[in-house]
Amino acid sequence: MLSRNRFVRVAFLATSAAGLLATALLVETAAQAPPGAGRASGLYPTYEPDDDTAGFVPIFDGKTLNGWDGDTTFWRAEEGVIVGETTPEKVVKVNNFLIWRGGKVKDFELKLEFRLSGTNSGIQYRSVELPDVGKWVLKGYQADMDIGNGFSGNLHEERGRKPGHVVLARRGQLTRITDGPHYKELATMGDSTLLRGVVNVGGWNRYHIIARGPIMLQILNGHLISGTIDEDSVNAVPEGLLGFQMHTGPPFKIEYKNILYRKS
Repeated sequence: MLSRNRFVRVAFLATSAAGLLATALLVETAAQAPPGAGRASGLYPTYEPDDDTAGFVPIFDGKTLNGWDGDTTFWRAEEGVIVGETTPEKVVKVNNFLIWRGGKVKDFELKLEFRLSGTNSGIQYRSVELPDVGKWVLKGYQADMDIGNGFSGNLHEERGRKPGHVVLARRGQLTRITDGPHYKELATMGDSTLLRGVVNVGGWNRYHIIARGPIMLQILNGHLISGTIDEDSVNAVPEGLLGFQMHTGPPFKIEYKNILYRKS
């Protein structure tokens, strides 16, 4: 049986040990605190939102299609928005594009907003013209979007390498393409089906495209949605044209606004 003094001493030591353990746990938890958990120094710095405008320039004046080239049967500018629209009377027979004539894009970033009412569209980049196929027809990389939300976020290649129109990276996928071509999955960024929820179907969405050498990243509504490292020495294209797609199919409307470009 413990004497009173020994009992007090043991209790004190137990309490002190518990206190030290709690303190150690608090220190360890703070050291492992995720970004935004209140720590402004140490292992995790303060992360700031990416600046939407620093170094970017608008490539649409909000009023006209000056600097852009496409079939005005389908494309127009109104109230700060580039509008592409088909009707039962104005039918698209071949996928064609509204092409930016401000120069070729190589290493760059593009930020814009889009709203799609039907069918399919996409942001074409590092692309080449195919006059033998038709006027305003492009081949190359495309940040995809569709009203069924089956392809939105994909890195598509319009009229691309084997087997033709091909998805280089599905939504939620990071891929590497090597000579062959061989398509390799490096990692996943999330389940493709669950990532459908990133898209505001029928509403405004934000696309952010980053291209640096063989690396292309596509960010949709703040989520890294797909990425590719294209190391196919035969088919990879380092620079080319930028454009917006007018897709075949039922009547629909596609709108683009706040189009910002930064050369890297």
